[in-house]
This record gives sequence, C-alpha cells and structure tokens, in this order.
Amino acid sequence: MKLGFLFPGQGSQSVGMGKDLYEKYEEVRYIYEKVKEITGVDIAKITFDGPEDVLNETKYTQLSILTMSLGILEVLNKKGIKADVSSGLSLGEYTALIHSKALRLEDGIKLVQKRGQYMQELVPKGEWLMAAILGMTEEQVEDVCKRVTKGFVVPANFNTTGQIVISGEKEAVEQAETIAKELGAKKVRILKTAGPFHTKKLEEASIAFRKELETVEFHDFETTVIKNLDGMEYKKEDDIKDILEKHIISPVRFSNGLQTMLNLGVDTFVEIGPRKNIVRFC
Repeated sequence: MKLGFLFPGQGSQSVGMGKDLYEKYEEVRYIYEKVKEITGVDIAKITFDGPEDVLNETKYTQLSILTMSLGILEVLNKKGIKADVSSGLSLGEYTALIHSKALRLEDGIKLVQKRGQYMQELVPKGEWLMAAILGMTEEQVEDVCKRVTKGFVVPANFNTTGQIVISGEKEAVEQAETIAKELGAKKVRILKTAGPFHTKKLEEASIAFRKELETVEFHDFETTVIKNLDGMEYKKEDDIKDILEKHIISPVRFSNGLQTMLNLGVDTFVEIGPRKNIVRFC
C-alpha cells in the first residue's frame, strides 16, 4: 500500500468542526493551544462557537482549517501513520509542506496567518464570488468565462475532471453561472469564500506575502509533496518561496496533482480535514 494524504482548502469550514476531536485527543488540544500561542488568536473559540460570518472571514478560515488538519495529523503521527505522498488544495498545500517537514510547524502557522490576512485585507474593492461548475470540461469552462460580458471572471481551480471553480466579480460569476447552465452544466455552486482567489486580482497580496516568505527557511522534504502550481511533485531545485508567492495568483491544478499521485503509485487516499468533499472547494 502506498498512502497519499489530501488536505482541503478554504470553503470546507463549518462552525463546530473538529470540536469532537478536540475533546477526545490531547494531541489535538496541543495544536489548538500552539496556534493560539503563536498567533494570539483563540482559533478554538472561533471555530467551535462561531458565529459563521466571523469563521468565514479569510483570516480566520485559513487558520481554522490548518489547525484542524494539523490536529488530525498529530493523532495519526502518534499512531505511526504517515503518507508517502501528500497534496493540498490551495491552503492545504501548507499542511502538506508541514507534514513533509519541509516547513516547520511554527513557521507554517505564521505563514498561513499572514496569508489569510493579506488575502482578506488586500483584495481590490468590489463584490467578488467563486463558484464550482460541475459537469463541464476545462475547455468548456474557459469558453463560458470568455462569453461573459459583465466583468472579470476566470477559471481558478481545476479540481477534478468535470469540477472546475471560477473566480471573479460577482456580476460576472453570476452571468457565467447562467451561461454554464444553458450550455449543459450539471450544477453550479456558489462557494463560501470572500475574494477573487487564484487570479491576478490578488497581485498586491502576493507581493506582500513574498516578504513573509523571505523570513522563513525551508528544509529538505522527508516525503513527497505535490504542487498546486503545475500538479507536479516538488523537486530539490525548486524555489519554494517563488512557487508559494505565485500560488496566490495562479490557478490551482489539483486534478493534475491527483494524476501525478496515481503515477507515483499511490493506491490509498485519505482526506485530512473538515468534511469529505475536498475537490468541491478552493
């Protein structure tokens, strides 16, 4: 058996997630306290008690999902369960990097806190949406976006075959939803996110985040990690800081990453984090 871990990203959150694990496992409580110590944010209170609109703020959402995922990893580590290969969808890539030891726990927590802050605070003015389109090919979704006449919208997350997320201005995304349904999409789902993530509209956030990346040292990988940027495995010669800077403004090639994991011989996939629907979110 070759084990692969999958870590979800923003959009998979819900009030109360992880509370049962927090109450049951000392290892999980340790992670929540560690995050509070490092960030000054009582993420357990925000995650378990809400309210939902606060949890859905990007600066808290990313930290809450990371914390829950890391808590689960602590429990698995104690039991000697570790993945040979891991991949995370957007935010989830940071959990994968921590799991692989390429990124220290403390550094990863700090980076995700700053990433969430910048992606919330440095969003251009306007109303933004992301939506998952089901039942269309990459080419069809790209065509849908090109047909939109009311603003900016582009494909942002290539999750799996027939499941692609678009990102952009609210009016443009809503027009794309109408067009996609007219052209045969099985379903279009608006996501619980708050910005034009993985598009050029977040360039200011990307530049600001680069300064945070410069304060962190990355280490050798103990296990294989798949990049969102191109869906390929990280190589020793890769510039991780450059990749993570571009990560914020570039489409997520998660479907390519899943194929790479299969090519590497992964035959057992385990999702680590909230819910059981990693490929639906961004």
